[in-house]
Amino acid sequence: MATNAKTRKAARYAVPVAVAGVAAATVAMVPAFANSGGPDLPKVTAQQLIEKVAASDVQQLSGSAKISTDLGLPTLASGLLGGGGVAGGSANPEDKIAQLANGTHTVRVAADGPDRQKLTFVDGKDEYSLVHNGADVWGYDTKANEVWHEKHPEGAAAGKDGKKTADRLGGASPQQLAQDVLKAAGPTTDVSVGETAQVAGRDAYQLVLKPKHAGSTVASVKIAVDAKNGVPLRVQLLATEGGKPIVDAGFTKVDFAKPSADTFAFTAPKGAKVTEGAAEEAKGGAGHGKKFKGLESLPGLDALTGGAAGKGGKGDTKVLGEGWSAIARIDTGAGKGLQDLDKAANGKNAPKEAKQFLDSLGGKVTGKFGEGRVFKTRLVNALITDDGKVYVGAVTKDALVQAADANK
Repeated sequence: MATNAKTRKAARYAVPVAVAGVAAATVAMVPAFANSGGPDLPKVTAQQLIEKVAASDVQQLSGSAKISTDLGLPTLASGLLGGGGVAGGSANPEDKIAQLANGTHTVRVAADGPDRQKLTFVDGKDEYSLVHNGADVWGYDTKANEVWHEKHPEGAAAGKDGKKTADRLGGASPQQLAQDVLKAAGPTTDVSVGETAQVAGRDAYQLVLKPKHAGSTVASVKIAVDAKNGVPLRVQLLATEGGKPIVDAGFTKVDFAKPSADTFAFTAPKGAKVTEGAAEEAKGGAGHGKKFKGLESLPGLDALTGGAAGKGGKGDTKVLGEGWSAIARIDTGAGKGLQDLDKAANGKNAPKEAKQFLDSLGGKVTGKFGEGRVFKTRLVNALITDDGKVYVGAVTKDALVQAADANK
């Protein structure tokens, strides 16, 4: 195999080897060893386990995975994120991937190198499949009998469009989630090896990442790593408030044999409506290019923050702190404060959505900064002050109030 091909597949399907070196210098490596809580495996250090993940070069697999997400979103926000499953009238992959932000989903996965992957939602009797085969990417919604198609003549491994295509499929996998977490690990993180485990019938070590400092909504991240080939098999994001994981994504069945070529073959069914994705994007077609944008996707927040939720407002955005406890402070320059919006939302002619949005926000809070409201989830919280400032991060309500007091 050519050198550039090896480089490409390693970069796409394994944690970059550089992570091992960076981790040694920047991550606080706790010299803990795997214990006897699960399969009896040889002892390894956290550094050795990260190196094992980095050295993994598995490109071929098939199986099933279960992804559960419990962000503790208000009912209004939960509905907007597609909590009802994969049913719907659009085959656009952006819409389907966004649904992973809420509820429990079962998916079938298959991969054969950087140019062939397949992800199929199998929630209920209706299916949605996203297929990447060479230069073609297909999305197919069985219930609506709609097909979405995008073609990249140079192949998905080339250029920014190719990366976007791969990210659509890879972002939902336990491997990609693990890679993202490990890349983000830095000097504010303690890394250790926890109990061994069995995932999808495979013996696994568990890499445990914990924030060093208080204030984060994240208690720890657990990554189950295949003891033989170093492939991440499961990722769990645990909340400081306890309860079930915020995110629990893992294989329930996995096979590392090469999938058959016809796994990635796709032909639009007769009578299906076919939408060309690239063509829709070029003409600004409805629904295309829609991405999950987090808090700014909620109705009313754009108005509440003077249009700054997704645009940065006056451009005055400052990051307070670092790592797990980082908080973004946005000076929206909104012309109206929360008190005025409260009055407007509860006025006689106020739209129903305005009141629903304000009601979905947490209770009012006060401090040296003045008054505000907190939008609360189990992972990301946001404090919106009555003078139009937004403090947002994966931190607790108390941490947001402290930040607002110190930076009023």
